[in-house]
Amino acid sequence: MEFKRLTLLAGHYGSGKTNIAVNLAFELKKQADRVAIGDLDIVNPYFRTKDSADMLEKAGISLICSPYANSNVDIPALPQEMYALTDDKTLHAIVDIGGDDRGALALGRYAPAIVEENNYDMWLVVNRFRPLTSNATDTLEVMNEILTACKIPFTGIVNNSNLGADTTEETVLSSVLYGQEVAKACGLPLIMTTVEERLYPALKDKIPNLFPLGLQSRIFDK
Repeated sequence: MEFKRLTLLAGHYGSGKTNIAVNLAFELKKQADRVAIGDLDIVNPYFRTKDSADMLEKAGISLICSPYANSNVDIPALPQEMYALTDDKTLHAIVDIGGDDRGALALGRYAPAIVEENNYDMWLVVNRFRPLTSNATDTLEVMNEILTACKIPFTGIVNNSNLGADTTEETVLSSVLYGQEVAKACGLPLIMTTVEERLYPALKDKIPNLFPLGLQSRIFDK
């Protein structure tokens, strides 16, 4: 997988952006010396990149996130260090954007610089088993709302359809057509289909561009 300097992940609440962001950051670290993961989610969700802070630090990956992450304080605040994502051209980064259009609003202040540099990918993370994204039409509506909020064009689709711990091989296989339909409907490439590590060996020869994910808690424990 080849990365642009910035890889931005957006999608519906609960689509799995954060876990993908953490996994991609480790993958990016194999290719670039200076790597960061930026958490723009100011809505203070349940699952945060902050949960993997220690493991990211050990791997030499910088974490830039709200000072109120993993707290009970819900204040829309982002650190000044977040501007390094656009200002420091020697830094490669994975950026986890908040859910839906509300979360994407935080990206708006960085959008002009990102678009001007034009060294980014903006991937829509989709999960057909989440509310509001069960079919291509509804998923595109969510996508357009995010685009209106952040004003950064999307460049690809990531199919992260899963049922959490209840995900089976058939769950993932049944979602491939959905991912293809979403990609075709918006005229963008289907970058990858993701799958939990335990299912990867059985599916790697059945699904193109399959990307194995270590669950965030497992990455932290390694």
